[in-house]
Amino acid sequence: MKKIFLSLVALVLLFQTTVAQLPGRQLTLQETIDLALKSSIGAKQIATNKTSSYWQYRTFKANYLPQLSLTGTVPNMSRSIVPVVQPDGTTDFRAVSISNSELALTASQAVGVTGGQFFVTTQSQRFDDFNQDQRRYNSFPAIIGFSQPLFGYNQLAWAKKIEPLRYEEAERQYLEDRENLATSATQRFFEVLLQQVNYDIASKNVANNQALFKVAEEKYRLGRLSRNELLQLKLSLMNAQLAQAEASTELKSATMQFAAYVGLPQGEKITVLAPEEAPTLLVDEQAALDQAKQNRKERFQNQRKVLQAQEDVAEARGKGGFNANLYATFGLTKSANNFGESFAQPENQQQVTLGFSVPLVDWGQQKGRVKTAQAQLQLTQYTVEQEQTAFEQSVLTQVNQIELLKERLRITAAADSIGQERYDITKATFLVGRISITDLNIALQEKDQARRAFISALQDFWVAYYRLRALTLYDFERGQPLLAKE
Repeated sequence: MKKIFLSLVALVLLFQTTVAQLPGRQLTLQETIDLALKSSIGAKQIATNKTSSYWQYRTFKANYLPQLSLTGTVPNMSRSIVPVVQPDGTTDFRAVSISNSELALTASQAVGVTGGQFFVTTQSQRFDDFNQDQRRYNSFPAIIGFSQPLFGYNQLAWAKKIEPLRYEEAERQYLEDRENLATSATQRFFEVLLQQVNYDIASKNVANNQALFKVAEEKYRLGRLSRNELLQLKLSLMNAQLAQAEASTELKSATMQFAAYVGLPQGEKITVLAPEEAPTLLVDEQAALDQAKQNRKERFQNQRKVLQAQEDVAEARGKGGFNANLYATFGLTKSANNFGESFAQPENQQQVTLGFSVPLVDWGQQKGRVKTAQAQLQLTQYTVEQEQTAFEQSVLTQVNQIELLKERLRITAAADSIGQERYDITKATFLVGRISITDLNIALQEKDQARRAFISALQDFWVAYYRLRALTLYDFERGQPLLAKE
């Protein structure tokens, strides 16, 4: 890791002159991630999804709380001519002008265990006959009732099992989405960094080729260099200038895309700074797997999928076979000519209703629905088992990749230092005339390739690190779950 740190320091020092010349805002990797998590469109979408999940869960919990509702019809007026049968059997048509109004206040409470409902209602009705100038009131000071499905599908009981799992799943999906956003921001950060490196390499190559061409011209004038070698150096200079122009265009394009992604204002100029060090990670496979099982949404998602399949089986059984509904009320009622008297000394009333339905011949429809739901349940269990195995394998693969990339980063850091040193030696040797321009160009190409390979390894390591965080929802640097940081 010491070689990696030294290479990173060298990389930072290499950028200091170039970065100082580039105008605009300078961003580190952590600042880029923080900015993306705060200001990007993706971050706003993630926050909106979390808010939606929260209110969905609040709606579910409200179903089990007492409900208070006010219903009424005020007024219901009718003016028409209706047929009226007379005592002698004839029909007379008379004008009728009436109004029926009613108002009811109801408090209800769902019973999740049974799927029934208790309710208490107070209600008042008013009748007006405008032709006869009559007014009557009929009031129900209190009605207490209970409605209970029997032998049926209890949606409330199943929701009480499923919705808390869905909410926990959404909480972890939020963290996972943020880590995925951080991973994408990291990729785009290093895309800009690589283009800055390419532009820096191209600019230095132009400067080096200009200096070499001037020396070559002097050697050619003194007869110590052939014209063919002079033209080769001139061609190298022109190629370097072309590469610099292309690198400048690629850098501008990558920077614009980066700014748009992390949520910076349109047109703001940006320069990214290479990370000064890579995190020293010691990731144990079993520890990472345990954290993934504990923290990720799959822990709750798989349970929810199986429960929903079991709910479908219960619904198929409950809605197609024998169904009954018990409805019972006890209340007080009174009719009077004025509103106050309609509540005085009311009489009691009771109602009990038991309704049922039994399919006698359905030609196997009920059995087919149940068997289909049972098959889907079995398929869901197999699918969940397969997805869990694949998920565990992806975690272990990512841990192994981290170890591989740490070694790759060490090797490319050493190669980058060697490539720069070899080029410096080759350049000095060329200036004294001991090697050809071909050897110098080979050293230059290998130096540039080594630098780009190191940046690519650095990118792959950081991207893999944030992917591991997303897979486990665990911060390996701080040693704590990401859920604990929220």
